[in-house]
Amino acid sequence: MRAVVTRVASASVEIEGKINGAIGRGYLVLLGVGPRDTGETARKLADKICNLRVFEDENGKMNRSLEQAGGSLLVVSQFTLYADTSSRRPGFTGAAKPDAAVPLYEAFMERCRERGFEVRHGEFGADMQVFSQNDGPVTILFDTES
Repeated sequence: MRAVVTRVASASVEIEGKINGAIGRGYLVLLGVGPRDTGETARKLADKICNLRVFEDENGKMNRSLEQAGGSLLVVSQFTLYADTSSRRPGFTGAAKPDAAVPLYEAFMERCRERGFEVRHGEFGADMQVFSQNDGPVTILFDTES
C-alpha cells in the first residue's frame, strides 16, 4: 500500500457537487492499494498512520499523535499512487484491481475506526474533488513495500 498523509486543519471530498466526507483537524490520507497487499498490510499501515506523531506539543515539537490532537481522518482512494511514470503518459497497471483494492481500502478505514477515530471518506472509483487546508504543511509518504 502507498499513502500520502497530510496534516490538515480541515479537509473535504465532493462527489457530483455534494460533500461526501469532511473533517476538521486531522489527516487527509490518499491511499493506493497494490496487487500484493493483504488485510495484514492494511492493518499495519492503519496502525502506523494512527500512531504517527506530527502534531505540535506545548514546546512546538512534532510530538503528539492523532489521538492526542483529537483528530480525524479523511481517506480518499488514489490508484494513481501506483503510476508507472517511465513515459510521459503514466500507466496504472501496477495498482490492484478494484475487486481486490476495495476490500483493503475498507479494511484500512475499519482498522482506524477500531482504534477509535472518526473516519470520513470518498467513494472508490468516483470522480472526486478533494479540498484541504494543509497545516504546516506536513506531508508524509508511506510505502509498505519499502
